[in-house]
Amino acid sequence: MSDAFMFVCICNQVTDKQIRQAAEEGVTDLETLSAELKVATCCGKCRSCARKILRQAAQDNAYAQSYPGAVVPAFSPA
Repeated sequence: MSDAFMFVCICNQVTDKQIRQAAEEGVTDLETLSAELKVATCCGKCRSCARKILRQAAQDNAYAQSYPGAVVPAFSPA
């Protein structure tokens, strides 16, 4: 995986990598993600993007567990 990242929540400086890491650690919903990383707790404009990244990360994790050693396609939240 690349070292590149993007800020998802500017208010609390939360990146897509942090969201993906939280998903790997078992976070499955935006409420829990918000409690842990403070994403979407200020202005809320990042809520939909954070939810998309969390959902995609959960799918990627499920795929990786189902097919060990497989390359998971890159995700673009756009």
